[in-house]
Amino acid sequence: MVADKGKKLKVADKNEEENAEQIDGDLVLSIEKLQEIQDELEKINEKASDEVLAVEQKYNEIRRPVYDKRNEIIKSIPDFWLTAFLSHPALNELLTEEDQKIFKYLSSLEVEDSKDVKSGYSIIFNFNANPYFGDARLVKTFTFLDEGTTKVTATSINWKEGTGIPNCINNDKKGNKRAHAEESFFSWFSETQQKDNMDEIHDEVAEIIKEDLWPNPLNYFNNEADEEDFEGDEDDEEGKGGDGSEDDDDEQDDDDVEDGDEDEDN
Repeated sequence: MVADKGKKLKVADKNEEENAEQIDGDLVLSIEKLQEIQDELEKINEKASDEVLAVEQKYNEIRRPVYDKRNEIIKSIPDFWLTAFLSHPALNELLTEEDQKIFKYLSSLEVEDSKDVKSGYSIIFNFNANPYFGDARLVKTFTFLDEGTTKVTATSINWKEGTGIPNCINNDKKGNKRAHAEESFFSWFSETQQKDNMDEIHDEVAEIIKEDLWPNPLNYFNNEADEEDFEGDEDDEEGKGGDGSEDDDDEQDDDDVEDGDEDEDN
């Protein structure tokens, strides 16, 4: 009887092993099939990326003359880029009071993608002749290299004698509408580096200029105009309120005089 139980246990153990082997085999087969599907999806994604890249290159060429036309119009608007920077909720904190004086000579700003788009881009600042530096064109370039590193280069600014990157001081003064930056914008511009980890080289300023300001700077230029209109309306409201108060005071004075006359008659 004991022998029969032992035989049954061995058979049961054997069946469990066979079932486990079957399950392992099915799992391996499922994973292999899943990997084949993922490989197929990867090929489709690569093809899609190439086609999207081709479309982006095509429309970059179409946009270029339109951007050039826009730049020509912007040049006729005084302090356009300075106003757009100061009206931007993030970029307005980057300009010191001295930077703002320099930005008055900024005639145009451009963002140019590399020919294959994914290799990087450049941000270009074009300046009119000015008393600060001799360069008419300042360029900061972000290059994405094949090995996964990002290289950042920038024009070396030729500051004129007696000038240089503005002092990093807090220029906030009582009565100013906005606080000025503590560090010059040109300090950011002059920063160059190369790192293996692309996350470490994240440049928020460059991305804001490229993805937000450059596509439609008129949004931010108009913000300044709207803000001034709004403040003008507030002043008008305050003026009206003041006039009304004076009228109320006059009416109160008249009432007091009438009350006095009645007391004298009594």
